[in-house]
Amino acid sequence: MKKIPVLTLALPALMLPALALTAQVAHAETTLRLSTYVNKVDVRYEGFEKFAALVEEKTQGEVKIQIFPSSTLHGWSEGVDAVAGGIADISWVPADNRLPCYRVTSLYPAQIDMERQHELDAAYTELVRDEAAEVGLVPVFNSNYSYDQEWWFKSPVNDITQLDGQLVRSIGPLVSLMITSWGGEPVFVSPKEVFQSAERGVVDGINMGVATYSSWQLWDVMPYMVNASLFYGNMQYMMNKGKFEGLSEAEQHALQEAASEAESWLKPRYEAWVNERVGQAVMQGGGAAVSLDEDKSQAIVESIAGQWAATVEESCGADMAKQMTSLFEEYSR
Repeated sequence: MKKIPVLTLALPALMLPALALTAQVAHAETTLRLSTYVNKVDVRYEGFEKFAALVEEKTQGEVKIQIFPSSTLHGWSEGVDAVAGGIADISWVPADNRLPCYRVTSLYPAQIDMERQHELDAAYTELVRDEAAEVGLVPVFNSNYSYDQEWWFKSPVNDITQLDGQLVRSIGPLVSLMITSWGGEPVFVSPKEVFQSAERGVVDGINMGVATYSSWQLWDVMPYMVNASLFYGNMQYMMNKGKFEGLSEAEQHALQEAASEAESWLKPRYEAWVNERVGQAVMQGGGAAVSLDEDKSQAIVESIAGQWAATVEESCGADMAKQMTSLFEEYSR
């Protein structure tokens, strides 16, 4: 009888653990680190939690989102580098010189029709998608704050366009243009540092979203709000392009679908939360909120837009600048 070597018989048994391990790797979960500057008190954190839950549901648990709030992974201006370097997989992207058109249009002088906000956000995303791809990014989530990007001061301000040398916190080039046009001086301060800056007199005024302002408890240090409604604001959350393309086609679709659904889910809650915080500050916290009438706001928007047009054309190119201008005109109220 021919003898079969024991080693030959043992090989399949030896290979079983390796095959099992290979199968596990093939079906391993993917965890994506999402970095945000908002804290857990902010209603937008609930939006990210909703996004995470939808992603997990739509991918049957194959893709999970891990949320890092309060700028715990990286600083305010480091979104592109953090995503490119793998510190975060998804992060907010501020006004970065490597994204010149996004830099000058993610904040844009316009009075937006909030009823059609999601349509505008989706159209804007498509316009900046190619530029984002050039630096290895894919837009995922619209963080629209057109509704609440406003102004605060220590003392009442009779005319927002007459700042008389006041130092005002700015978050980007458009806001800086506004501040200087009104006779003020722009100062960059990250969200986590605004309370100390306001409390210590580093700035006399603040430009910031109401949600961020309220969640960082800034009403106590600068209680006078000017509700001007001068912006389209969309600081997008973008993902590492290589990481995105490493997902299956079905997972990519699920991620984008979850983001869109989470945005729609968040919108009414976000607006109600903002209104509630303003009301509480005015009624209980000694704050004051003054709204500009629509004609005054529109006059300011038109004045700034006229000054901003050359910057948009230089940064975006003539054709893209025209598309951007047409887009905001279409969705303005």
